[in-house]
Amino acid sequence: MYLSIGKDMAVRARSILGIFDLDNTSTSKRTREFLAAAEAEGQVVPCDDLPKSFLLTSEFGMDRVYLTGLSTATLEKRLK
Repeated sequence: MYLSIGKDMAVRARSILGIFDLDNTSTSKRTREFLAAAEAEGQVVPCDDLPKSFLLTSEFGMDRVYLTGLSTATLEKRLK
C-alpha cells in the first residue's frame, strides 16, 4: 500500500517510521539538528512549498525525510 503525500508523490506505507507535526517538533533543538543534518546529507525531499509535517522513512537501507503540506491527521487518515 502506498500513501499519497502531495504533489504527485507517494511512499510505501511499510517504509514509514514516523509522521511528525513540523510546528510541534521543530521547537526541539534535537529535531532541528536532525533536520539540518538530513538536509546536509541530501536526505530531505520537499513535497510542498509550505510544509506542515514530515515523514521519516527507511527503505533499502536509505533514510529519507519527506516534507509535506498535509497535516499529520490527514496523513494518518489516509493510512487507514
